[in-house]
Order: sequence, then structure tokens, then C-alpha cells
Amino acid sequence: MAESKPARIIFHIDMNSFYASVEMRHHPEWRGKPLAIAGRPEERRGIIVTASYEARKKGVKATMPVWQAKRLCPELIVQTPNFDLYKKASQQLFQLLRTYTPYVEKVSIDEGYMDVTTIKAGMHPVRLAQTIQTRVKTELELPSSIGIAPNKFLAKMASDMKKPMGITILRKRDLATKLWPLAIQEMHGVGKKTAEKLKALKIYTIGDLAHFDKKRLESMLGVYGGKLHERANGIDDRPVDPEAEAVHKSISQSTTLPEDIASVNEAKDVFLTLSQRLSKKLKDHNVCAYQIAITIRYHDWQTVNRSKTMKSAVYLSQDIFEMAMFLFNENWDGRPVRLLGISANALEDAAFRTKQLDLFTYAEDAKDEPLLETIQQLEEKFGTSVVQKGMRGFASQKEHKGRSSNDKSTF
Repeated sequence: MAESKPARIIFHIDMNSFYASVEMRHHPEWRGKPLAIAGRPEERRGIIVTASYEARKKGVKATMPVWQAKRLCPELIVQTPNFDLYKKASQQLFQLLRTYTPYVEKVSIDEGYMDVTTIKAGMHPVRLAQTIQTRVKTELELPSSIGIAPNKFLAKMASDMKKPMGITILRKRDLATKLWPLAIQEMHGVGKKTAEKLKALKIYTIGDLAHFDKKRLESMLGVYGGKLHERANGIDDRPVDPEAEAVHKSISQSTTLPEDIASVNEAKDVFLTLSQRLSKKLKDHNVCAYQIAITIRYHDWQTVNRSKTMKSAVYLSQDIFEMAMFLFNENWDGRPVRLLGISANALEDAAFRTKQLDLFTYAEDAKDEPLLETIQQLEEKFGTSVVQKGMRGFASQKEHKGRSSNDKSTF
């Protein structure tokens, strides 16, 4: 008789107010005081990136202008981001986690998953979590919260339930009491727009989602709706993948045109749509690029690839579009073109991006989001390139793939 596999035990480690905590580690005099990290704090348009819990108690929060934060908290200490410092602290964190198991998946600069199922330490999962949390606090001087669950989704939800310095277990048998009463917008993977759609279906809590008809969700939200339904019911069989961080060395988008083009304006139409699609891919994978490359394939199948490396990483569609057009104008020889493509190379975790946030760039970046989201929704429903921002559309083949999963584990 085959042995049954042990129930998975997954940890989600989430650092508490990471940037501020790292700054306090290097500036002990700031400990216990309200501290905020902000781009261009000397300017009125500076914007808060993150804040310590002492500052949050005063109402200071991310995306808030510095002037407003200081009005709420006159004693607020404001520091510009030091990403080299944060990156080093992140490396120290994950090196420590890997001393327990090689099954560590880095999700971002300040959070990750651990599969501790096979650890033979003779230690209860809670005791193990306490040990890890204590080491991170003692050796790295950084606070963290840890979620313990049979899968990644539940572990992520658990780590959010108690901050700072919390440890929370979320088993499948706890769904009805701990998970389902939560408001739908508190569910990991449900953004503002999705929450609005779900509320329109009278889905106000995670429990409402769990008990909603799955096929109806899929008919309205596609594969994503089915995945949300599974998550709400505690189903998630995604493995903890130590290689996930290195998977995407390059992300690209290209299209073979329905007919050859022979003008800059026609190329603009194509590159605008490709830039929007590529930007979405970068955001989906939480990465940005230090190099943009284009592909030009002429009517005779001769192919040219050209690239440019930048000092600051990009992920916004407008930045990608402008770089693509620069490369096209520099390298197109005037012959008819049958295929165009853009690729983003030299990828890096978006959390390490060296561009400092400020209110101006935040507003500029954010103002296109409603339009881009509408474009993306139409593309997912009718196919890519069905609409374009202020440009002429062109035909393209449909693309939208997804996959569902089932979880057989019990914890």
C-alpha cells in the first residue's frame, strides 16, 4: 500500500514596514518614532512610500503627500529611499531562511514562502515559526509576521491577520471562522476593480465568494473567476518554487501584421499596443526592465534586432513605447515591415527600481490606469489589439490562456 504524502506546511514570511524597519536598524535613534520613507521629501510634491507603525497610528500611509503626512504628524521623520540598503537587508533575510530549507520562494524584496513540510527538526510548526521570527528580529533587527497554512494562498492571508510580529495558523477547518467573514476586498488577489465587480454580484465577503456558483463566476470573470473561487475555498496547489525569481530573464510581445506597413504612423499604432501588453506582463510578474529591444522583420523576412540599455528601469507602457519608437526611428530603413516586436530585458524585482516615487510621477503613472484596465479587459474578451489609446486599431489573433488547480492537502 502506497504511503500517503504528508500534509503540506507552508510559511509566508512578511516583513513589517520593511523600508522603515531597515532605516531604524541603521539609525537606532529613530526607533519608536514616527518615520516615513518618501521620494523627494524636500519638495511639496513628495509622496510617502511606506511608514513605520508609529507613523501609521497618526494616520500616515503610503501614497500620501509629504505635506499632508506632516500635517497629521508634525514630528514625522522623513527619509529618502535607499534601495541598496534595502536590497542588502533582503539578501540577508533570504540567506537566513534558506538555512532551514532550500524550498524558499522569494516573492518580493520583503516577503516570501517556505515549504517546511519535510523539516525533521522535531518541532511544531508554530515553534519553528517562532524560532525563525526570533532569529530575524535578533540577528537582522527586523520585525516580521508569519502565516502558517497548508498552501500559499492561506499562508499569505494568515500573515496579514496579525501585524507586527504576528504568527497565525490558518487551516482549512478554520475557513468558516477566520477567512470567510472577511470583506471581499481583503482577499489576496482581489483589487479595487475586481471587488467592485464582485459586489455587483452581491459578493461582499470571502464566504459569499466561496459559496457563489463557480461556473457563473467563470462566465463573468473568465478563468480568473474560477481561481478566486478555489482560493476562497482554500484550494491552491501551487508549489513553493525556489527558481521562480529567476524564471523571467526576458519578457516580449510581438505581432505579425495582417498586411505589411510602410510608415512611422502605422508603426506607432503597433508599438503602442505592444507596449501596453508588455507593460501589463511586467506588472503581472512584478518586474521592471533596464533594457528595451525591438524586432523589425521586413517583407523579405530579413530580421533586425536592436536594443538600448537605460540607467533607470522602466515598466510603464509610455516609457516602453517611447524607447521602442526611438529604436525604430534609428534603425528602420524604410522597407515594408511584416512583423514588429518589443522585449524587456535585464529584468529586476520592481521593488528594487531606482526611480524614486513622488506625487508628480505617481499621479502621472496612475492617471492612465483606468483606460489601460479597460483596454486590457476588452483584449481579454475580444482579443488583443481590439482598441488602442488614441490610435487606429489593427487585427490580431486572440490570446488569453489560463489554468485552474485543485488542492488535495489537508492541514
